[in-house]
Amino acid sequence: MSDEKEMSFLGHIGELRAHLVRSIIAIVVMATIVGFNINWVMDHIFFGPTRADFFTFKVVNHFSRELTGADSFVLPATFSVQQKQLFQQFNVMMAVSIFSGAVLAFPYIVWEIWRFISPALRPVERKNSIFYINSVWILFMLGVLTGYFLILPFAINFGLLFKVSDNIVQLFDLSDYTTLFLQVTLGMGVVFLFPIAVYILTSIGILTPSFLRTYRRHAIVLIMVVAAIITPADVLSMMAAALPLVLLYEISVIMSNVIYKKMLKQNPANKDLTKL
Repeated sequence: MSDEKEMSFLGHIGELRAHLVRSIIAIVVMATIVGFNINWVMDHIFFGPTRADFFTFKVVNHFSRELTGADSFVLPATFSVQQKQLFQQFNVMMAVSIFSGAVLAFPYIVWEIWRFISPALRPVERKNSIFYINSVWILFMLGVLTGYFLILPFAINFGLLFKVSDNIVQLFDLSDYTTLFLQVTLGMGVVFLFPIAVYILTSIGILTPSFLRTYRRHAIVLIMVVAAIITPADVLSMMAAALPLVLLYEISVIMSNVIYKKMLKQNPANKDLTKL
């Protein structure tokens, strides 16, 4: 009997390894594709938020001209970036390629995770889990896009225009800009998964909507701290990051309430827990 259990455990380990290997291969394939097109990716995507014709700047300036007759964002004609280390461009290429590969392969990675856990689910649970599995990669992608189109432009605009002296020449370090880019986009992608964490914790009975409502003010303070960590020091980009996170928190409260009520209907004995 113990041998069967051991073989079963080893079988699960082998299956998990197979899923992980396929996920890594997907990242490598996507990263390779990005690497072969790195010049286009760097010019049009990586440095896109530094140009005046970036989508966010054009939209904001369009409405600004309609309301005030002037542009709200006026960026310099050039964004000068310097290389300080011999292999800095190569390291940045590898970082951007791997990051882009992971982002592009993320839906497939989530699918591989679902394939691993789905055999352990009942048919009803498997059917319901499809929606939440898809929500994982959709929320992650929304977070990355929010960081790229909303937070990065505001942060870059602030960094370019803020001056303490006209004698200072702006020459930006390539690694510093790369860190900002990855920190904002990846950070927003991760924090956008908060509703998924709420769903899991509520489903296993650790979290309740009553708890989320009671500590809403504390959560908002924590959200501001997280937004300050993800973004640079300026208030504008921090608020741009905090607002969608507050909205996600409110959505999570509603979702937790729906899940909790459903759990009470399925098991009335839980009514002695924290009241809604």
